[in-house]
Amino acid sequence: MRIAILSDIKSNVYALEEVIKDMENKNVEHMINLGDSFYGPIAPRETFDLLQKHKFITVCGDEDRKILEASLDHLKNDSLLKFVYEDLKEEVLYWIQDLPFEKFLNEDVYFTHGTQHDDSKYLLEDVSSGQAVLRNEKEIIKLIDDVESKFVLCGHSHKARCVNLSNGQVVINPGSIGLQAFKSYNPCSHNIENLSPKASYIILDINKNEYNIVLHSVSYDYKKAINKANIRDEKAWAYALEYAKVLED
Repeated sequence: MRIAILSDIKSNVYALEEVIKDMENKNVEHMINLGDSFYGPIAPRETFDLLQKHKFITVCGDEDRKILEASLDHLKNDSLLKFVYEDLKEEVLYWIQDLPFEKFLNEDVYFTHGTQHDDSKYLLEDVSSGQAVLRNEKEIIKLIDDVESKFVLCGHSHKARCVNLSNGQVVINPGSIGLQAFKSYNPCSHNIENLSPKASYIILDINKNEYNIVLHSVSYDYKKAINKANIRDEKAWAYALEYAKVLED
């Protein structure tokens, strides 16, 4: 069984287009999208339309949920959220509403956006230092909780990682399709920086008791995405799209 795993598209339809092209002729049987697909200044609705053309199995991310939970005050005070909300239109919001928080492809493959109980928590990263470093194994196993699947897939951190645990489980984060750097204040102030603007995704091959994991790094015309971000006056996004670094104040 061959599975393509991707996450955190962030409305970047240009990156997604090239990743889908890169998947062609790779004999992928399942395409898993780990969420946070639409929040961003680039092309939310076009991203949705492209996802609909292909058979992605999608779960809801924390920023997908943020779109659904937007109040009138939020929309009034957050121009980017307002743009995303209006660009998606009502029928897409209903589609997002129906997305599951977590899902099993089969008994061996479990996936969610963040952790089993919190879509806004990193499964693999500790950011208490202000940068993303790998958690110790005990913390990761505790966060996995009662999930017994061999393969645990997660996104959210935009950091591509594969971690083999002593209990035999394998945790896979494919990185991000659409944004390679950002600043967050949850649970504390920290930066995520990948230092390359390329989109990343993973192909997982499972053959009985053997498996193979390959990270793919895909070039795309990020200047198109930067132009969209600049049109919306999202300078931090434009900088991150070009340099894969955080624009500091």
